[in-house]
Amino acid sequence: MKKILLSLMLLAATTMTAGAQEIYTEVKRMAQTNADNSNADPLVRKINKFKVDALNYMAIKMREQMPDSTAELLDKEALSLHIFINNYTNALVANAQQPAAHVQRVIRVFMDASYSNPLFNDDDKEVVLSYFNDGNNMTRFSLDTDWRRAVLAAEEAMKKLNN
Repeated sequence: MKKILLSLMLLAATTMTAGAQEIYTEVKRMAQTNADNSNADPLVRKINKFKVDALNYMAIKMREQMPDSTAELLDKEALSLHIFINNYTNALVANAQQPAAHVQRVIRVFMDASYSNPLFNDDDKEVVLSYFNDGNNMTRFSLDTDWRRAVLAAEEAMKKLNN
């Protein structure tokens, strides 16, 4: 358990120093590197696989549905995804000693924030909810998420949960 918590803290401590229009590429590069690292904790690899899949999904959908959108929007969403995942792992670490029911409420806060804030309103629920519906996955989030809104929603819900 300590190894998993340490891995989550290392993942959360990852920082980015990329400039505008490079954030998406840097977040994806870091996530792909961590997902491919056979020496990394399996949990860290799975979290990063979700990031890669979410970033790929986002880029494809933006090209399809928002062809006039700027690279800045993609960068903002990628950075927000990174922040969302860091906030999630930090919340899990911070609440690790709490009863299981409380930890499940923390997980539900982030799941709900992801699900309730779609970016594309994609009808392909099988793809969009592939991680969300997988009970064996730690990153049970919707791929179709406006990550900027989801970060704010999760922060607000966590404040209510902790009060």
